[in-house]
Amino acid sequence: MTTKILLIEGKRADHPSFYDGLKKRGYDVQSVRNGSTALEKLIGVDPDIIVIDADSLRTSGKRICQSLRDVMDDIPIVLIISPEEAAKNHNVKSDCDATILVLPFTIQKLINRLKPLQPGESKNFLHIGPIRLDLERQRVRCLNNVGNLTPHLVRLLKFLMDHPGEVMERDIVFKQVWETDYTQDTRTLDVHISWLRKIIEVDPRKPKFIITVRGVGYRLDI
Repeated sequence: MTTKILLIEGKRADHPSFYDGLKKRGYDVQSVRNGSTALEKLIGVDPDIIVIDADSLRTSGKRICQSLRDVMDDIPIVLIISPEEAAKNHNVKSDCDATILVLPFTIQKLINRLKPLQPGESKNFLHIGPIRLDLERQRVRCLNNVGNLTPHLVRLLKFLMDHPGEVMERDIVFKQVWETDYTQDTRTLDVHISWLRKIIEVDPRKPKFIITVRGVGYRLDI
């Protein structure tokens, strides 16, 4: 299946366009000149990935990212910015919730960043909110975070995704994921939760998906 990309880039004589390069490499590319037009076409195009060339638009890209997230909060976004913008805003990745590319770079580097964000070919997916768990490949994608999982991490995330919004007691989670009746020491669970947060959370120190419920267990918020 061809990956659909919504490309947002301005027309500037002194700035290269990424449209032709993406088309030549087999992507289905829809190009628009600004954020407002992107919002109008977003639902109809239903892209797999959004690429925002913020530098060509002479903007940081923050507002465009936020407006797109309001409509589709689970879609991967690649934001292209200038070195000056990167130096000015060190928190641009967390602020925009996007994969950041700083100019200059080759078209191949852009392709390399797009590949892990593309929809997988596996049909054995579990998808809730922004979290896409590929059970066959043991991979997870959450917004712009992509990572490989161990078998225990797959079972742990699947268990939480099977009970979204529910507070799951630590003993119950440990018993189900590790398939054991011994629940006296669940520190292993805490370590795996920490690993999982490092993979899917924008800021693992301030998780917004896997929430700790003190004295009880964990809850998956989507």
